[in-house]
Amino acid sequence: MKFDREKIKSLIEKNGFENVGDVQEVMKELFGDIIKEMLEGELEEELGYSKHDYKSKETDNSRNGHSKKTVRSDYGEIELEIPRDRKGEFEPVVVKKHQRDISGIEDQIISMYARGMTVRDIQSHIEEIYGSRLSAESISRITDKILPLVSEWRNRPLESAYAIVYMDAVFFKVVESNQVRKKALYIALGVSLNGHKDILGMWI
Repeated sequence: MKFDREKIKSLIEKNGFENVGDVQEVMKELFGDIIKEMLEGELEEELGYSKHDYKSKETDNSRNGHSKKTVRSDYGEIELEIPRDRKGEFEPVVVKKHQRDISGIEDQIISMYARGMTVRDIQSHIEEIYGSRLSAESISRITDKILPLVSEWRNRPLESAYAIVYMDAVFFKVVESNQVRKKALYIALGVSLNGHKDILGMWI
């Protein structure tokens, strides 16, 4: 199937990635998904039982919906839904109550998506984010919540053909061996024949 210039132009205008802002929007969505699951894992650890698993409930505390919070990242502002408990005792760790900047953990989240990490690798990244503030059991619980999300993204079905493929790179800073280094996240973005947009791959 051939596309003339006008049809390609129309696809770009309607569905294409026109600038780095389009890439940032996709990245923010990925960050938001991971952080949401990390927060839910923290609350499960706090309450001692999984959502809807009332048989193992040993506390009179319970979930109490979510509150919205906007935080800053290197890719722009992200709106999060912070889970709440009925007693108001839950103190999130990954995004603290008054924290408004989460740029420090972005490189860890990028790595989870971009590299073919094992369960142990992802768990190691979660440990690095939380440090010594959570127990090994808590880290495992949070890892278990993130794994399905990352696996689903890695194994998502792609189109058999794309009309347009964009290659771009986003630069960010990471700390390695007590030194700040600049790295590039390379992204392949595709617009399919029917105008659907996909991230085809990410590499660091």
